[in-house]
Amino acid sequence: MKIIKTDILIIGGGPTGLFTVFEAGLLGLKCHIIDALAKPGGQCAEIYPKKPIFDIPAIPEILAGKLINNLLEQIKPFNPGYTLSESAEHLDKQKDGSFNVVTNKGTIHNAKVIAIAGGLGSFDPRKPQINNINKYEGNGVEYMIKNPKVFKNKNVIISGGGDSALDWTIELQKIARKVTLVHRRTEFRGAFDSIEKVQNLKNNLLIDVVTPAEVIELKGEKKLESVRIKINDDEKEMNADFFIPLFGLIPKLGKISNWGLKIKKNAICVNNALDYQTNIPGIFAIGDINIYPGKLKLILCGFHEATLMCQAAFKIIYPGKKNILRYTTVTGIKGFDGSKRESESAIIKSIE
Repeated sequence: MKIIKTDILIIGGGPTGLFTVFEAGLLGLKCHIIDALAKPGGQCAEIYPKKPIFDIPAIPEILAGKLINNLLEQIKPFNPGYTLSESAEHLDKQKDGSFNVVTNKGTIHNAKVIAIAGGLGSFDPRKPQINNINKYEGNGVEYMIKNPKVFKNKNVIISGGGDSALDWTIELQKIARKVTLVHRRTEFRGAFDSIEKVQNLKNNLLIDVVTPAEVIELKGEKKLESVRIKINDDEKEMNADFFIPLFGLIPKLGKISNWGLKIKKNAICVNNALDYQTNIPGIFAIGDINIYPGKLKLILCGFHEATLMCQAAFKIIYPGKKNILRYTTVTGIKGFDGSKRESESAIIKSIE
Protein backbone atom coordinates (compact mmCIF):
# COMPACT_ATOMS: atom_id res chain seq x y z
CA MET A 1 0.00 0.00 0.00
CA LYS A 2 1.22 3.49 -0.87
CA ILE A 3 2.50 5.56 2.06
CA ILE A 4 2.22 9.35 1.97
CA LYS A 5 5.54 10.74 3.27
CA THR A 6 6.08 14.27 4.49
CA ASP A 7 8.17 16.27 6.96
CA ILE A 8 5.33 17.48 9.18
CA LEU A 9 1.98 15.71 9.29
CA ILE A 10 -0.68 18.19 10.37
CA ILE A 11 -3.89 16.80 11.85
CA GLY A 12 -6.52 19.48 11.38
CA GLY A 13 -6.96 21.95 8.53
CA GLY A 14 -8.25 24.97 10.43
CA PRO A 15 -6.47 28.35 10.61
CA THR A 16 -3.67 27.11 12.88
CA GLY A 17 -3.04 24.01 10.77
CA LEU A 18 -2.97 26.05 7.56
CA PHE A 19 -0.59 28.67 8.96
CA THR A 20 1.71 25.86 10.07
CA VAL A 21 2.21 25.05 6.39
CA PHE A 22 3.44 28.59 5.79
CA GLU A 23 5.86 28.69 8.72
CA ALA A 24 7.17 25.22 7.86
CA GLY A 25 7.57 26.23 4.23
CA LEU A 26 9.81 29.13 5.19
CA LEU A 27 12.10 26.54 6.77
CA GLY A 28 11.99 24.27 3.73
CA LEU A 29 9.74 21.70 5.45
CA LYS A 30 6.94 20.00 3.55
CA CYS A 31 3.53 19.43 5.11
CA HIS A 32 0.52 17.19 4.61
CA ILE A 33 -2.86 17.84 6.23
CA ILE A 34 -5.43 15.29 7.43
CA ASP A 35 -8.93 16.63 8.09
CA ALA A 36 -12.26 14.92 8.72
CA LEU A 37 -14.09 17.64 6.83
CA ALA A 38 -14.43 17.69 3.05
CA LYS A 39 -12.51 20.94 2.63
CA PRO A 40 -9.80 22.85 4.51
CA GLY A 41 -10.76 25.59 6.95
CA GLY A 42 -12.20 23.83 9.97
CA GLN A 43 -15.04 25.57 11.79
CA CYS A 44 -14.28 28.87 10.05
CA ALA A 45 -15.21 27.35 6.69
CA GLU A 46 -17.79 24.78 7.80
CA ILE A 47 -19.78 26.48 10.55
CA TYR A 48 -19.38 30.26 10.47
CA PRO A 49 -17.76 31.42 7.18
CA LYS A 50 -19.75 34.66 7.27
CA LYS A 51 -18.99 35.56 10.89
CA PRO A 52 -16.61 38.52 11.29
CA ILE A 53 -13.36 38.17 13.26
CA PHE A 54 -12.00 41.33 14.87
CA ASP A 55 -8.80 40.25 16.64
CA ILE A 56 -6.40 39.28 13.85
CA PRO A 57 -3.40 41.66 14.04
CA ALA A 58 -3.43 44.46 11.44
CA ILE A 59 -6.81 43.28 10.08
CA PRO A 60 -9.59 45.31 11.74
CA GLU A 61 -12.31 42.97 10.47
CA ILE A 62 -12.38 39.86 8.30
CA LEU A 63 -14.99 37.20 7.63
CA ALA A 64 -13.96 33.74 8.81
CA GLY A 65 -14.36 32.32 5.30
CA LYS A 66 -12.23 35.11 3.85
CA LEU A 67 -9.53 34.41 6.45
CA ILE A 68 -9.40 30.79 5.27
CA ASN A 69 -9.23 31.84 1.62
CA ASN A 70 -6.35 34.19 2.43
CA LEU A 71 -4.48 31.47 4.31
CA LEU A 72 -4.95 29.04 1.41
CA GLU A 73 -3.54 31.67 -0.94
CA GLN A 74 -0.64 32.34 1.44
CA ILE A 75 0.40 28.68 1.63
CA LYS A 76 -0.10 27.90 -2.07
CA PRO A 77 3.65 28.27 -2.89
CA PHE A 78 4.44 25.47 -0.42
CA ASN A 79 2.11 22.98 -2.11
CA PRO A 80 0.73 21.09 0.92
CA GLY A 81 -0.86 17.69 0.47
CA TYR A 82 -4.36 16.93 1.72
CA THR A 83 -6.19 13.86 2.96
CA LEU A 84 -9.76 15.13 3.39
CA SER A 85 -12.95 13.49 4.67
CA GLU A 86 -10.78 11.15 6.74
CA SER A 87 -9.91 11.03 10.45
CA ALA A 88 -6.55 10.15 12.00
CA GLU A 89 -6.98 6.98 14.04
CA HIS A 90 -3.91 4.80 14.59
CA LEU A 91 -0.38 5.85 15.56
CA ASP A 92 2.68 3.61 15.13
CA LYS A 93 6.22 4.63 16.07
CA GLN A 94 8.75 3.39 13.50
CA LYS A 95 12.28 2.10 14.09
CA ASP A 96 13.79 5.21 12.50
CA GLY A 97 11.94 7.43 14.99
CA SER A 98 9.28 8.57 12.54
CA PHE A 99 5.55 8.00 12.93
CA ASN A 100 2.96 6.22 10.82
CA VAL A 101 -0.57 7.58 11.12
CA VAL A 102 -3.43 5.57 9.61
CA THR A 103 -6.84 7.10 8.94
CA ASN A 104 -10.28 5.55 9.31
CA LYS A 105 -10.16 4.73 5.58
CA GLY A 106 -6.76 3.04 5.80
CA THR A 107 -4.63 5.81 4.30
CA ILE A 108 -1.09 5.60 5.70
CA HIS A 109 1.01 8.70 6.36
CA ASN A 110 4.63 8.84 7.51
CA ALA A 111 6.38 11.83 9.10
CA LYS A 112 9.11 12.61 11.60
CA VAL A 113 6.94 15.24 13.24
CA ILE A 114 3.21 15.34 13.93
CA ALA A 115 1.39 18.60 14.62
CA ILE A 116 -2.07 18.07 16.09
CA ALA A 117 -3.95 21.23 15.17
CA GLY A 118 -7.44 19.83 15.43
CA GLY A 119 -9.10 22.89 16.93
CA LEU A 120 -11.66 21.52 19.34
CA GLY A 121 -11.04 18.03 17.99
CA SER A 122 -12.96 16.05 15.41
CA PHE A 123 -16.69 16.55 15.20
CA ASP A 124 -19.79 14.43 15.48
CA PRO A 125 -23.05 15.85 14.17
CA ARG A 126 -25.62 16.91 16.73
CA LYS A 127 -28.49 14.55 15.87
CA PRO A 128 -32.20 15.27 16.29
CA GLN A 129 -34.17 13.08 18.69
CA ILE A 130 -35.89 10.89 16.10
CA ASN A 131 -36.28 7.21 17.00
CA ASN A 132 -35.38 5.57 13.69
CA ILE A 133 -32.91 8.11 12.32
CA ASN A 134 -29.97 5.65 12.37
CA LYS A 135 -31.79 3.44 9.85
CA TYR A 136 -31.65 6.14 7.19
CA GLU A 137 -28.12 7.46 7.73
CA GLY A 138 -26.47 7.20 4.31
CA ASN A 139 -29.87 6.33 2.82
CA GLY A 140 -31.44 9.77 2.82
CA VAL A 141 -30.21 11.31 6.06
CA GLU A 142 -27.08 13.45 5.72
CA TYR A 143 -25.47 15.53 8.46
CA MET A 144 -22.83 17.10 6.25
CA ILE A 145 -22.97 18.10 2.59
CA LYS A 146 -19.87 16.85 0.81
CA ASN A 147 -21.13 16.67 -2.77
CA PRO A 148 -24.06 18.99 -3.59
CA LYS A 149 -24.61 17.27 -6.95
CA VAL A 150 -26.16 14.33 -5.08
CA PHE A 151 -29.22 16.51 -4.39
CA LYS A 152 -29.91 17.43 -8.02
CA ASN A 153 -33.61 17.05 -8.87
CA LYS A 154 -34.37 15.67 -5.39
CA ASN A 155 -36.85 16.64 -2.68
CA VAL A 156 -34.74 18.00 0.19
CA ILE A 157 -35.82 18.81 3.74
CA ILE A 158 -33.32 20.95 5.67
CA SER A 159 -33.77 21.41 9.41
CA GLY A 160 -32.01 24.10 11.41
CA GLY A 161 -31.99 27.80 12.16
CA GLY A 162 -28.37 28.91 11.82
CA ASP A 163 -25.96 29.99 9.10
CA SER A 164 -25.35 26.48 7.81
CA ALA A 165 -29.06 25.73 7.33
CA LEU A 166 -29.65 29.10 5.67
CA ASP A 167 -26.63 28.89 3.35
CA TRP A 168 -27.37 25.35 2.18
CA THR A 169 -31.01 26.22 1.59
CA ILE A 170 -29.81 29.00 -0.72
CA GLU A 171 -27.34 26.75 -2.54
CA LEU A 172 -29.40 23.59 -2.89
CA GLN A 173 -32.50 25.35 -4.21
CA LYS A 174 -30.46 26.01 -7.35
CA ILE A 175 -30.29 22.31 -8.22
CA ALA A 176 -32.88 20.43 -6.13
CA ARG A 177 -36.42 19.75 -7.29
CA LYS A 178 -37.75 21.21 -4.07
CA VAL A 179 -36.17 22.52 -0.86
CA THR A 180 -38.08 22.90 2.40
CA LEU A 181 -36.49 24.62 5.39
CA VAL A 182 -37.88 23.55 8.78
CA HIS A 183 -37.08 25.31 12.06
CA ARG A 184 -38.58 24.96 15.52
CA ARG A 185 -38.66 28.74 15.96
CA THR A 186 -39.92 31.50 13.70
CA GLU A 187 -36.67 33.44 14.14
CA PHE A 188 -33.43 32.45 12.40
CA ARG A 189 -29.96 33.29 13.72
CA GLY A 190 -27.55 33.99 10.89
CA ALA A 191 -25.96 36.53 8.59
CA PHE A 192 -28.35 39.31 7.56
CA ASP A 193 -27.84 38.77 3.84
CA SER A 194 -28.51 35.02 4.17
CA ILE A 195 -31.79 35.60 6.00
CA GLU A 196 -32.80 38.16 3.39
CA LYS A 197 -32.01 35.75 0.54
CA VAL A 198 -34.06 32.96 2.13
CA GLN A 199 -36.94 35.40 2.66
CA ASN A 200 -36.81 36.41 -1.02
CA LEU A 201 -36.69 32.76 -2.13
CA LYS A 202 -39.79 32.06 -0.06
CA ASN A 203 -41.59 35.17 -1.36
CA ASN A 204 -40.89 34.04 -4.93
CA LEU A 205 -42.17 30.51 -4.14
CA LEU A 206 -38.76 28.96 -4.88
CA ILE A 207 -38.58 27.27 -1.46
CA ASP A 208 -40.89 26.40 1.42
CA VAL A 209 -40.17 27.59 4.96
CA VAL A 210 -42.07 25.78 7.70
CA THR A 211 -41.97 27.36 11.19
CA PRO A 212 -42.36 26.81 14.08
CA ALA A 213 -42.00 23.14 13.33
CA GLU A 214 -39.80 20.07 13.68
CA VAL A 215 -39.36 16.74 11.93
CA ILE A 216 -40.62 13.99 14.26
CA GLU A 217 -40.61 10.85 12.10
CA LEU A 218 -38.87 9.41 9.04
CA LYS A 219 -40.53 6.90 6.72
CA GLY A 220 -39.41 4.60 3.94
CA GLU A 221 -38.65 0.94 3.23
CA LYS A 222 -34.93 0.76 2.41
CA LYS A 223 -34.33 4.49 1.97
CA LEU A 224 -35.99 7.71 3.03
CA GLU A 225 -39.27 8.42 1.25
CA SER A 226 -41.08 10.91 3.47
CA VAL A 227 -40.93 12.79 6.76
CA ARG A 228 -43.60 13.70 9.28
CA ILE A 229 -43.46 17.27 10.52
CA LYS A 230 -45.11 18.66 13.63
CA ILE A 231 -46.36 22.22 13.11
CA ASN A 232 -47.73 23.65 16.35
CA ASP A 233 -50.50 21.16 17.23
CA ASP A 234 -50.85 19.77 13.71
CA GLU A 235 -48.84 17.15 11.80
CA LYS A 236 -48.02 16.98 8.11
CA GLU A 237 -46.31 14.37 5.95
CA MET A 238 -44.01 15.48 3.13
CA ASN A 239 -42.22 13.54 0.40
CA ALA A 240 -38.46 13.61 0.91
CA ASP A 241 -35.47 12.05 -0.81
CA PHE A 242 -33.11 13.66 1.69
CA PHE A 243 -33.38 14.97 5.25
CA ILE A 244 -30.47 17.20 6.31
CA PRO A 245 -30.49 18.19 10.00
CA LEU A 246 -27.96 20.97 10.55
CA PHE A 247 -27.92 21.39 14.32
CA GLY A 248 -24.19 21.98 14.73
CA LEU A 249 -21.28 19.73 15.59
CA ILE A 250 -20.11 18.17 18.86
CA PRO A 251 -16.32 18.32 19.36
CA LYS A 252 -14.34 15.29 20.51
CA LEU A 253 -10.72 14.11 20.47
CA GLY A 254 -11.68 10.83 18.83
CA LYS A 255 -9.12 8.05 18.40
CA ILE A 256 -6.27 10.49 19.14
CA SER A 257 -7.21 10.08 22.81
CA ASN A 258 -5.84 6.51 22.57
CA TRP A 259 -2.35 7.57 21.48
CA GLY A 260 -0.91 7.81 24.98
CA LEU A 261 -0.96 11.60 25.09
CA LYS A 262 -1.46 13.40 28.39
CA ILE A 263 -5.00 14.78 28.30
CA LYS A 264 -6.77 17.22 30.59
CA LYS A 265 -10.29 18.60 30.18
CA ASN A 266 -10.58 17.01 26.73
CA ALA A 267 -7.46 18.88 25.55
CA ILE A 268 -3.84 17.81 25.00
CA CYS A 269 -1.24 18.95 27.53
CA VAL A 270 1.87 20.62 26.09
CA ASN A 271 5.04 22.36 27.25
CA ASN A 272 4.22 25.97 26.46
CA ALA A 273 7.46 27.22 28.01
CA LEU A 274 9.41 25.76 25.08
CA ASP A 275 7.76 24.50 21.90
CA TYR A 276 4.23 23.10 22.54
CA GLN A 277 5.48 19.53 22.42
CA THR A 278 3.38 16.84 24.07
CA ASN A 279 4.60 14.10 26.41
CA ILE A 280 5.53 12.10 23.27
CA PRO A 281 8.69 13.54 21.63
CA GLY A 282 8.02 14.53 18.03
CA ILE A 283 4.29 15.08 18.56
CA PHE A 284 3.12 18.64 19.09
CA ALA A 285 -0.32 20.09 19.81
CA ILE A 286 -1.11 23.64 18.73
CA GLY A 287 -4.19 25.83 18.64
CA ASP A 288 -7.42 25.24 20.54
CA ILE A 289 -6.75 21.53 21.00
CA ASN A 290 -3.93 22.07 23.52
CA ILE A 291 -3.95 23.17 27.14
CA TYR A 292 -1.36 24.81 29.38
CA PRO A 293 -1.34 27.40 32.18
CA GLY A 294 -2.69 30.69 30.85
CA LYS A 295 -4.02 29.14 27.61
CA LEU A 296 -6.20 31.41 25.46
CA LYS A 297 -8.25 29.83 22.68
CA LEU A 298 -7.66 32.51 20.07
CA ILE A 299 -6.66 32.15 16.42
CA LEU A 300 -3.77 34.59 16.85
CA CYS A 301 -2.40 32.44 19.71
CA GLY A 302 -2.56 29.40 17.44
CA PHE A 303 -0.48 31.26 14.85
CA HIS A 304 2.16 32.02 17.50
CA GLU A 305 2.23 28.41 18.68
CA ALA A 306 2.57 27.14 15.10
CA THR A 307 5.58 29.41 14.52
CA LEU A 308 7.51 28.16 17.55
CA MET A 309 6.49 24.56 16.87
CA CYS A 310 7.98 24.68 13.36
CA GLN A 311 11.31 25.92 14.73
CA ALA A 312 11.41 22.90 17.08
CA ALA A 313 10.30 20.57 14.28
CA PHE A 314 13.24 21.70 12.12
CA LYS A 315 15.67 20.56 14.83
CA ILE A 316 14.02 17.12 14.96
CA ILE A 317 13.97 16.65 11.19
CA TYR A 318 17.47 18.07 10.64
CA PRO A 319 19.29 17.50 13.96
CA GLY A 320 22.73 18.38 12.58
CA LYS A 321 21.66 21.44 10.63
CA LYS A 322 21.64 24.94 12.04
CA ASN A 323 18.61 27.06 11.30
CA ILE A 324 19.26 30.78 10.94
CA LEU A 325 16.23 32.99 11.45
CA ARG A 326 15.57 34.96 8.29
CA TYR A 327 13.07 37.75 7.85
CA THR A 328 10.68 37.61 4.90
CA THR A 329 11.20 41.37 4.46
CA VAL A 330 14.80 40.54 3.54
CA THR A 331 14.74 37.09 1.94
CA GLY A 332 11.21 37.05 0.55
CA ILE A 333 9.37 33.77 0.03
CA LYS A 334 10.66 30.95 -2.17
CA GLY A 335 7.94 28.44 -2.97
CA PHE A 336 8.41 24.73 -3.57
CA ASP A 337 6.74 25.34 -6.93
CA GLY A 338 9.62 27.59 -8.03
CA SER A 339 7.73 30.80 -7.37
CA LYS A 340 9.39 33.69 -5.56
CA ARG A 341 7.97 36.73 -3.82
CA GLU A 342 10.31 39.43 -2.60
CA SER A 343 10.62 43.14 -2.12
CA GLU A 344 12.20 45.30 -4.76
CA SER A 345 15.97 44.89 -4.74
CA ALA A 346 18.05 47.79 -3.35
CA ILE A 347 20.75 49.36 -5.49
CA ILE A 348 23.84 51.40 -4.73
CA LYS A 349 23.93 54.64 -6.70
CA SER A 350 25.20 58.10 -6.03
CA ILE A 351 22.91 61.09 -6.29
CA GLU A 352 24.57 63.94 -8.14
